Amino acid sequence: MASRAAPRIRKPVGARLDEHLPVDHKLSKVYRIGAGLTGLLLVVFGILGLIDRIGFFDTGGDTVLTLNTNGALSVLSILAGLLLLCGMAVGGNFASTLNIVLGLLFIASGFINLALLDTGLNFLAFKIPNVLFSFVVGVMLMWFGMYGRVGSALPHDNPYWRARHPEQAAREQRARAGLGGTSAAASVEAPATPSAAAAAVSRRSGIPVRGPEA
Repeated sequence: MASRAAPRIRKPVGARLDEHLPVDHKLSKVYRIGAGLTGLLLVVFGILGLIDRIGFFDTGGDTVLTLNTNGALSVLSILAGLLLLCGMAVGGNFASTLNIVLGLLFIASGFINLALLDTGLNFLAFKIPNVLFSFVVGVMLMWFGMYGRVGSALPHDNPYWRARHPEQAAREQRARAGLGGTSAAASVEAPATPSAAAAAVSRRSGIPVRGPEA
């Protein structure tokens, strides 16, 4: 008695977003642009701070690009910038998630340092412009990270929508495939017109066939 083959386990559609979002996808390009531009800005800011040889925890009011800074803030800016540049290189879902996470961290940093402005714990030499800059960078990173990923009206060809609605995406794909097959079959099985049939008979028999009288 032949043994029955084990049933195949179908892999859930959209189980891994990375499989549906290659680095050259239009959404991935948005995530990479956001990470790259922000990362480059932070790296330049940090390098300029280190070039000025500002003390590591100096709070004397040294500025770079109109923003207060010190050695600690410069190093942190470079590290965050390099991480974003890595996200730009990887692209895809990784860049999107990284933008969102760092955006939240920048916004949280703005609130925390706003509370520490006039205290002895302001080790990063923050001033109001730094707080505003932190908020702007955080919102910008979150916008780039959430673009095409969060929303109630995502198009059904969006990879994140398909990952969240695998069953409906599979039904729509089957419906499109069935519609395409029906159209192809209809074009193949379409009956020939009388003139076309007459032309075919003429070719086979070698007898010219006159067309219908005007």
